[in-house]
Amino acid sequence: MLDKTVLNKTVSDGVNRLNTAHDRAQQVLDELRRQNGALSADDRRMKYQKMAASPFAFYRGSNPLYWHDMFRDWHFSLYGGQLTTQTWLQGDAHLHNFGAYGSHDHKIRFGLDDFDDAIIGDYQYDLWRLAISIVLDMRQNSQVNDDDIDSALTSLATHYLETLEKSQGENADWVAMCGTTKGPLKQFLDRIAEKKDRQQMLDKWTHLNDQGERCFMPNHPKMAAPSIRVRKAFTKALEDYQHTLADQVPGHSQQHFKVKDVALRIGAGTGSLGTQRYYALIEGMGEGDHDDVILDIKAQQKPAAWQAMSRDERQRYRQAFTHEGGRHAIAFQAMAQHPDVYLGWMSLQGEIYSVRERSPFKADFPTHKLKKGKQFTKMARDWGCILAYSHLRGARSLTPERPDQFAESVLARAGQDRQAFTQLLILQARAYADCVHHDHQVLLHGLASGGLK
Repeated sequence: MLDKTVLNKTVSDGVNRLNTAHDRAQQVLDELRRQNGALSADDRRMKYQKMAASPFAFYRGSNPLYWHDMFRDWHFSLYGGQLTTQTWLQGDAHLHNFGAYGSHDHKIRFGLDDFDDAIIGDYQYDLWRLAISIVLDMRQNSQVNDDDIDSALTSLATHYLETLEKSQGENADWVAMCGTTKGPLKQFLDRIAEKKDRQQMLDKWTHLNDQGERCFMPNHPKMAAPSIRVRKAFTKALEDYQHTLADQVPGHSQQHFKVKDVALRIGAGTGSLGTQRYYALIEGMGEGDHDDVILDIKAQQKPAAWQAMSRDERQRYRQAFTHEGGRHAIAFQAMAQHPDVYLGWMSLQGEIYSVRERSPFKADFPTHKLKKGKQFTKMARDWGCILAYSHLRGARSLTPERPDQFAESVLARAGQDRQAFTQLLILQARAYADCVHHDHQVLLHGLASGGLK
């Protein structure tokens, strides 16, 4: 006869194991350890310190957790979830991955500026991530309330769909610039035009040595000197990199790509902190050194969505992309209206790196300076338009024979009941922002208790 005590203990142990399998705090800690385990102790400590600053900072540093949570969410099927609602995604579309950029044409633009996590998928992955970031950022601002947040999210959804609607049959060539924007974004771009230029950037990162040659500043807090072996490897790597350039660089020549100096870039970013990254100073196109170019050279890894993929999905991914540098460049070319002419990739010591110019006009929009809900609503309008145009360009690069297919498919699903579409976006963004708040507390407790190092 079975001992009831043994039976009860067996059932109790099973229930405990079942509960443990759904332990959110443990899931968060496990994901953070998996995601950051390969970093050095110093880089990991610095990254966790950055993420500890706020729930939004945590969100920026934990993109793989977002993809793990959202990858198979059934809500996508309500307004998408089809092959025809897929496009190139930025893959980490929080509001600080929009920024000012520009190059030798002296035209300052504003748009998506980071494609490390770019992937092909349903448009809502980007739209939801952006909406959640807006909630998290606005909750940090004591001068806005819940109604202001709802207004901003409504503006985001409305202008995303309206942009798709008006773009049908037209080229998706609009880009946010001083002359095409208004409100807070125009004011921001006007300030960038007044304050930033190539010389200002060179003065920030470089100086003239005793021989009158431009090189990176020694003892710069954000740079370190690479090894002699790495310096030598750069010469050959940059020669090979030139074959990956999609467009002809103005004034291109072997002399133009002469490496004047190399520096290890340290402490950059939040989610990418600890990723191997270099700055290379190369000869400018004109005489003298006033127009020298800084190349931003960054090790590329699998996108955040990779960890959530099934075995079959990973196999198809490998078939589609030879390596991560190529994926990064293809996505950048597909989504950006004016992609960087220096965009390419290179192999350095067995690792694949993306290569792009460090823009003289590089700057994030200072959302902390927005003091009224209406200002956020106006910015959400611009974020929605920019994301929609980026998705349109991305989709058209995938199906050039049917340029309007993506917009038609999204509008057929979401455009029929825009109020319900917007309400779902608001509910999802608010709820997941609450989850991020709790996850951030898990990080803080883990750091305080020593359980996370």
